[in-house]
Amino acid sequence: MRNSRLALLLWVTALFATQGASANDMKLLHSERSLYREVLVYQTGDVRCICFTRYCRIGRQTCQDVKQPSRIVMNYPQMMLGALFAQPDPKSILIIGLGGGTIPRALREVVPQARIDVVEIDPAVVKVARRYFDLGDSSAVNVIEADGRVQVKKALREQQRYDLIMLDAFDHEYIPEHLLTQEFLKEVKGLLTPNGVLVANTFSSSRLYDHESTTYASVFPQFFNLKRENRVIIASNGSLPDDTQLKANSERFEKAFESFGFSSGKLLPLFSRKQDWERDARILTDQYSPANLLNLGKH
Repeated sequence: MRNSRLALLLWVTALFATQGASANDMKLLHSERSLYREVLVYQTGDVRCICFTRYCRIGRQTCQDVKQPSRIVMNYPQMMLGALFAQPDPKSILIIGLGGGTIPRALREVVPQARIDVVEIDPAVVKVARRYFDLGDSSAVNVIEADGRVQVKKALREQQRYDLIMLDAFDHEYIPEHLLTQEFLKEVKGLLTPNGVLVANTFSSSRLYDHESTTYASVFPQFFNLKRENRVIIASNGSLPDDTQLKANSERFEKAFESFGFSSGKLLPLFSRKQDWERDARILTDQYSPANLLNLGKH
């Protein structure tokens, strides 16, 4: 435990160093204690971030360049938008976890024909996204204040289907345990259209990595692994596109992604099919999902 906390402290120190910022440089714009967590908004220079811990000591949920709001600052939303290379024409999108709304705002621009439902458990996060991160109150993005798994079950009962489902729900430590299990992933798969695509934001390294990977593989036998600071999983209810199709689809979004400050072509090398986990790791289930314990020492 002590070594884990020391490693985490060193990682946070390194994070501030690479950003050229310290706690003293961070201006607190908003702070409130919601029913679920502490919700804070900090600004360092031109970059504004939502955090669930003081001074963002355990990660940042969303960041935005206030002078260039369309620029996507963090790597993981860029990788998650890479799911469009596997499903380039979604008509219906479900996003679990809002943060500052970077992903739904981008999708609203890139695939304006799509219906976008966003599920966020915390009304305080919705309020902050609207006030500080330009989410607005557009009918193009339908925000549902509910627990992600409860909403998935409700959608299944109503026989709803989605071409693209994006999992991006985090608390101050990691993904909530009930959104990590095999049973949950089977429920999500049941919401996908025949060639629907699932994309999930996770950590690129942790003691949970092997368990999380075998759990996804038990429901989606093949998926893409994209890694930078985070690991993004892209799976399909049908077959995964081959490299030729990925490249062709990426070219469709080159201009749009350039407007967000990154190249779609540079995402392509991240699409790995390599199984880099221990295949005998125990699958996470509703009866066995000790994510908080397994995730100790994640950095």
